[in-house]
Amino acid sequence: MGEAREVMDRITAALSETKDFKAAAECYSTDAVGVTPDQGEITGRDVIVEYLRQFSDSFPDLRYEYVAKHESGNVAIDEGYVIGTNTASLPLPSGESIPATGKQIRVRSCDVVTVEGGMATSHRFYFDQMEFLSQLGLAPETPS
Repeated sequence: MGEAREVMDRITAALSETKDFKAAAECYSTDAVGVTPDQGEITGRDVIVEYLRQFSDSFPDLRYEYVAKHESGNVAIDEGYVIGTNTASLPLPSGESIPATGKQIRVRSCDVVTVEGGMATSHRFYFDQMEFLSQLGLAPETPS
C-alpha cells in the first residue's frame, strides 16, 4: 500500500467509522482544494472538513460501502456507496437548510484524492445530485 492509499483510508475511517474530524483534518494540507458536486470548488483544510462535518451531521449514521479501491502513484480512488439516514437538517450552499426527511440514502459515489508529502492536496467528490435528492424525496417530479 502506498502513501496515497494510506491517506485516503485514514480520511475514510475518520469520517465514516470514528467521526473524528480532527483526525480527518490532519490528513489534508492547509491549502487543500476540494471539488464537490453541490458547492463547486472549496479551498482550505478547514473548509473541506466543515463541508464533510455538515454532511455527517445531517446523516449521523453515515457510512461508506466500498465497491473498489484504486491507487496509482500519488492518487487514490474509492468507488462505493454513501449510506445513511437523514435525521438532521441539510445545509445548502445558499446558507439555507432543508429539514430532515428521515429517509435513508444509498448513493453511488467516487472520491479521488491526490497526495503530496503525506497530505491530501486535492479531494474530488463525485455523486449524482439528482439520485441523492430523489432518495430524500426532494427531487422535482418528472412529468409522465
